Amino acid sequence: MQGNYLIIGGNSGIGLELTKMLMDKGARVTAAARHPEPLDQLSVPTQPFDADNPPSLDLPESLEGLVYCPGSITLKPFHRLSAEDFMRDLQINCLGAAMVIQQALPALKASGNASIVMFSTVAVAQGMPFHASIASAKGAVEGLTRSLAAELAPKIRVNAIAPSLTDTPLAESLLSNDAKREASAKRHPLQRVGSARETAALAAFLLSAEAAFITGQVVRADGGLSSLRTF
Repeated sequence: MQGNYLIIGGNSGIGLELTKMLMDKGARVTAAARHPEPLDQLSVPTQPFDADNPPSLDLPESLEGLVYCPGSITLKPFHRLSAEDFMRDLQINCLGAAMVIQQALPALKASGNASIVMFSTVAVAQGMPFHASIASAKGAVEGLTRSLAAELAPKIRVNAIAPSLTDTPLAESLLSNDAKREASAKRHPLQRVGSARETAALAAFLLSAEAAFITGQVVRADGGLSSLRTF
């Protein structure tokens, strides 16, 4: 896998697994993250990044791929959500992505055949209680994905992945004991939660030449939760 790839939020969970995966394939990876510690051990060039206030990034002249991984899980009853909750989820998940893509656009265009991957959530397609804020923000991500895919075609592909609950540090509180993990697994037709490596592999595929005819899609890696009923 040749070329330069920028992973925003590549220091944990799906982003870290994807960084390792791309490096194993021979890609030149740069990561931007709030905490660079795990990436230091991999000798990955790292820049500071805060999704609440995205900084200017030092980018190569050409980028073959950009993946925006930062996310949040704000689960509250609707009546307890504040305007600040909605705005923070929107900033981290959608506006941060838009600002990074704007910065990277000249480098992506210079590639001539680039790919962008963002992350949504199963909660956009499958209505879930207590998800109003995060589902609203991720719904905006899906809209951004399709709009940019149309605007940037044919030289830049844009897709999103909409996972269900995935075993990552972000979801740690939701999988913190055996009872929670079992209950979460039983909600899925495949009877388990997803792994960070599985979702990272899907992102790597969408970045690759094998996915060259795929753009404007929201791929639902959710164990069948959004489309199947097995009971």
